[in-house]
Amino acid sequence: MKGLLLAGGHGTRLRPLTFSGNKHMIPIANQPMLFYGLQHLRAAGVREAAVILGPIREGIEEQVGDGSRFGLRVTYVPQAEPKGLAHAVLCARDFLGDEPFLMYLGDNMLEHGAKPFADRFGVGDARGVVGVVPVKEPSQYGVAELDAHDTIVSVEEKPKSPRSNLAVVGVYLFDPAIHDVIAQLKPSQRGELEITDAIRLLQQETGQVRVIRLDGWWKDTGRPEDLLEANERVLASRSRSEFQVRGQIDPHASVSGLIELGEGSTIGPGTAVRGPVALGRDVHLEDGAFLGPYTSVGDHSVIRKAEVDRSILMEGVQIDARIRIVDSIIGRGAVLNARTHPPSGESFIIGDACRIIL
Repeated sequence: MKGLLLAGGHGTRLRPLTFSGNKHMIPIANQPMLFYGLQHLRAAGVREAAVILGPIREGIEEQVGDGSRFGLRVTYVPQAEPKGLAHAVLCARDFLGDEPFLMYLGDNMLEHGAKPFADRFGVGDARGVVGVVPVKEPSQYGVAELDAHDTIVSVEEKPKSPRSNLAVVGVYLFDPAIHDVIAQLKPSQRGELEITDAIRLLQQETGQVRVIRLDGWWKDTGRPEDLLEANERVLASRSRSEFQVRGQIDPHASVSGLIELGEGSTIGPGTAVRGPVALGRDVHLEDGAFLGPYTSVGDHSVIRKAEVDRSILMEGVQIDARIRIVDSIIGRGAVLNARTHPPSGESFIIGDACRIIL
């Protein structure tokens, strides 16, 4: 079984964060989002995977490399324009050959990864496996209608009038029969080859698309608020053993809860941290800084005076201001300084390399 990890698209809903980088490299709990997909493919039994690259691909090949750090052999397949998920399969046709494959959208986060799909496929009666979860706004997703036996009745992409509340999650497992199905597809009204159309047609032709109802959480991280929720869920679901303290905590600092502290990092006197929190390498908390739960701070960052709660701070962020920052995403190399005492609370979505004086 091969793997297919999609990392294309423009990430327009995440601007300005994606003006200068690929959305799949945005960190969740201090790890690029794309890495979770690679790890989940490996855990599901994949040994060889292709990463689909779009026009914005900064940092992916440099950080993923040949995939050996993930226990994979990784190759790269270009998709010049985002013409749909089924089109991405077409682009990877030569790589996939006649093997079954796990297809994983790089901006999806699943608590239990892709192994449940591989386990269901291993039963031996499926030409495809899809997962569904109930959602509050099904019109934002591909929607599956099932009968009493969890057999697919219909699948539709972002319907105006959904026939159920079951969203199809961004992980799929197909055998080679899907290639003949995709060859029959026509572009949708969105101008894309829809994977939901392929799933529907595969079910019509074979009757062997199996559905699993996923346990655990799932997030499609298309919006800033989704990134923050994914960051919270990853930190909340980590095991205690994954929180390692490799830096130094001053005895006059107040620290509670689970904390990950990278090498060379310091939590200085008079500061406070309430976990779960993840701090990268060479991160320094100074001068009364406070970090609240579900916050991650990237490498080489410095926080002075500020209170930061439920936020994502990327690499190289510099904050020196008596300000309370909540539910925020701050891009790489951003600087926040203060001239005067700010209001009691602020919320930001700040792009890379910004400088803000408050």
